[in-house]
Amino acid sequence: MKIHEFQAKQILARYGVTVPRGEVIERAEDARRVAAKLGGRVVLKAQIHAGGRGKGGGVQLAEGPDDTAGKARAMLGMKLVTHQTGPDGRVVRRILIEEALATARELYASLVVDRGSGKIVCMASSEGGVEIETVAAERPETILKEFVEPGAGLHAFQARKLAYGLGFEPALAGQASQFFSALSRAFQETDASLAEINPLVVTTDGRLLALDAKMNFDDNALYRHPDIFDLRDLNEEDPLEVKASEHSLNYIRLDGNVGCMVNGAGLAMATMDIIQYAGGRPANFLDVGGGANEDQVRHGFEIILSDPNVRAVLINIFGGIMRCDIVANGVVAAAKSLDIKIPIVVRLEGTNVDLGKKILQESGLNFAVATGMKDAAEKAVRLAV
Repeated sequence: MKIHEFQAKQILARYGVTVPRGEVIERAEDARRVAAKLGGRVVLKAQIHAGGRGKGGGVQLAEGPDDTAGKARAMLGMKLVTHQTGPDGRVVRRILIEEALATARELYASLVVDRGSGKIVCMASSEGGVEIETVAAERPETILKEFVEPGAGLHAFQARKLAYGLGFEPALAGQASQFFSALSRAFQETDASLAEINPLVVTTDGRLLALDAKMNFDDNALYRHPDIFDLRDLNEEDPLEVKASEHSLNYIRLDGNVGCMVNGAGLAMATMDIIQYAGGRPANFLDVGGGANEDQVRHGFEIILSDPNVRAVLINIFGGIMRCDIVANGVVAAAKSLDIKIPIVVRLEGTNVDLGKKILQESGLNFAVATGMKDAAEKAVRLAV
């Protein structure tokens, strides 16, 4: 789950991560008051779940309360388009107004889960203010890494190593060590999957602050953090993905034209790969899970068909815990209720496969039954043209 910058900063501040003074507004008439409170010269930052806001006009400097109010009026309600939003953009509903800071250095800091080592890795770089992918590609030697042992947290010596590795003098190295330790505690105690500070700035008066902040969280751990779950902003999520989550379905919308409904994440990934191999493009990832019932199958089917880009649907089910006849009944029920006009390819294997195929054949609907994954993918891609 993603949250807004201002929400991430509120969480980080509770753990001792230093952040600029600021306040969030949803009404333009509040901008003048906030600017005056912060000293007049402020930065307005549009709050959307996407990077690259500055290039799209979503980060602006204001000189005084009147200027702040005018820019807030123009920014609220605007459709902000960045390289991460796609051409449709996102509507700006909130603005974070922060004190303007004079900065001497811009750096980078983050924590992520490293799948290779099975540990959390704390990264830092002297190259802040730009995308870390660019730094990794062009100047990988500038990225410092410290691996965090499970259950132990970031040790003090590791925090100091990062601080001195960034070239800090002793006075600032102490601040930086505390900063990295606080960021690590926040990451682990909230079950985050990403905590990124870019840029981490040193001000001209010698302070170290998180000028920008991003946090993502492990969906499977949110039951332990109801306060974080309450920060979810449905306006920032794809409506079909929101609908899928309401029915406990794992759905991610993609840009292809072959809809996929599969049980099991591994089989879903393999299905998307074989669609690509057959010359097509998957329109989505949809894992209905091993224990899905007929109702969930029907809702999954409805969600796939709600995407106007879908030209054919490939249903690939291996019946184990979820029997093939349950899948077949759900597909038939959805197909009849939705008056489907596009081709549907079905590949069933496993428990009650013969009964499942019989249900499809006797439904009176025109399903293309495949004999294997390769056959299913080739049929779906051909019919989607």
